[in-house]
Amino acid sequence: MASMNLTKVTVVTPCYNEEDNVEALFAKVKEVMATVKDRYEYEHLFIDNHSQDRTVEILRRLSSTERALRVIVNSRNFGHIRSPAYALLQAKGDVVISLVADFQDPPEMILAFLAHWEKGAKIVMGVKESAEESPLFFAVRKAYYNLVSRLSDVQLVKNFTGFGLYDQKIIKILREIDDPYPYWRGLISDIGFEPVIVKYKQPVRKRGLTKNNFYTLYDIAMLGITNHSKVPLRVATMAGFAMSALSLLMSFCYLFAKLIFWNQFQIGTAPILISLFFFSSLQLFFIGILGEYIGSIHTQVQKRPLVVEKERIGFGS
Repeated sequence: MASMNLTKVTVVTPCYNEEDNVEALFAKVKEVMATVKDRYEYEHLFIDNHSQDRTVEILRRLSSTERALRVIVNSRNFGHIRSPAYALLQAKGDVVISLVADFQDPPEMILAFLAHWEKGAKIVMGVKESAEESPLFFAVRKAYYNLVSRLSDVQLVKNFTGFGLYDQKIIKILREIDDPYPYWRGLISDIGFEPVIVKYKQPVRKRGLTKNNFYTLYDIAMLGITNHSKVPLRVATMAGFAMSALSLLMSFCYLFAKLIFWNQFQIGTAPILISLFFFSSLQLFFIGILGEYIGSIHTQVQKRPLVVEKERIGFGS
């Protein structure tokens, strides 16, 4: 009966081909939560995005002896956006903590998050102050966050990857939004609760290979822009007006020069080719921007489920 008075914590971990990490991560989280077992009970929810290695096998074996372990297995790979969001929305704890499988989110910070929650914080964000990665790569990430923060209609937190604590009140609000392809970092800022920032140094991945590639990073980048800013569309409109005015002005200049210096003035092919390539590339660029927004709308109106579950492990009856 004593457990009835304990606050329930759900630790959520998305995973894909993480056979080298899931058992060690579960053990580490168990060790951390054991230090506060007098105040909290916890469950560790893994969502497997159709791994092709032994990840599910390992989790299934662990679930036979570990009562705190829960596993959702997806019917296919639903991508790096939908699967983690779905797992967070399935979390039933009074407190929900998002934690990646590769130890780049330090499990020890769970205690700091809980301490802030006890003081009344509804959202606690783990924000990277620095990272054990290529300085160039970190600089590119920082430049992206600066760009998105400037373009966004809401104030986004720089270097926030989703690692943090969310009160169940926040999770309920996000369930009601029912976004089929959510930009989680943006949604958290959009709902307006003042977050508590906890800074940390992100360690390097020690086991396995990263699942991020150019496409996944580009997808996140464009999702952040299209979901939270109309600035690129406005820039395209203003650039169109400016280029139209410039083209008209240049046409009058060429016409005037030809009328005044009929025999001496030769237009030549170089200016024509340069202007043709310039305007064509500008048009293609803004057509691409427009396509990103149309693609985002297309995803929203389809209203497909975030994921389809294949099975649940460790949930009991």
